[in-house]
Amino acid sequence: MLGDRWSLLILRDMMVRGYRTSQQFLASDEAIATNILADRLRRLEEAGIIAVRPDPSDGRRRIYTLTGKGIDLAPVLTEMVLWAARHEKTGNEPLVRRMKKDKQKFLAEIRKGWEESTGRYPRK
Repeated sequence: MLGDRWSLLILRDMMVRGYRTSQQFLASDEAIATNILADRLRRLEEAGIIAVRPDPSDGRRRIYTLTGKGIDLAPVLTEMVLWAARHEKTGNEPLVRRMKKDKQKFLAEIRKGWEESTGRYPRK
C-alpha cells in the first residue's frame, strides 16, 4: 500500500497541504487520474490510514482525513522526502528546507495541524 507512488503523494498532500477533498487532490501538480485517485483513497480507507465522511455542506462530496494510524506515518514520510532530496531533484525545495531546518518542529506542526483539524487531543 505505502510503496505506491500515488498513495504517498495523497498522504503528503493531506499532511503538508491539508488537502481533504477529491478536487484538491486532482488539482495537485502530479495530475493523478480520477480512477487512480478513487482507488487509492478506497485502499487507504480500507487500511485504516484515512477516514471518509460526507461533506456537511454537500452530502454528495466526501471529506478525507488522516486517522491516528495515518498521522503516525509523518516521520516515515518526512524521512522519505529527505532521502529523495539527497539523491534527486524533487521539486519540493521549500518543503525540504523546512524539514531540514528543524525536523522535530516540522513534525510537531504537522501533528498539531492534524489535531486541530480532527478535534483530537495530543498524545501524552
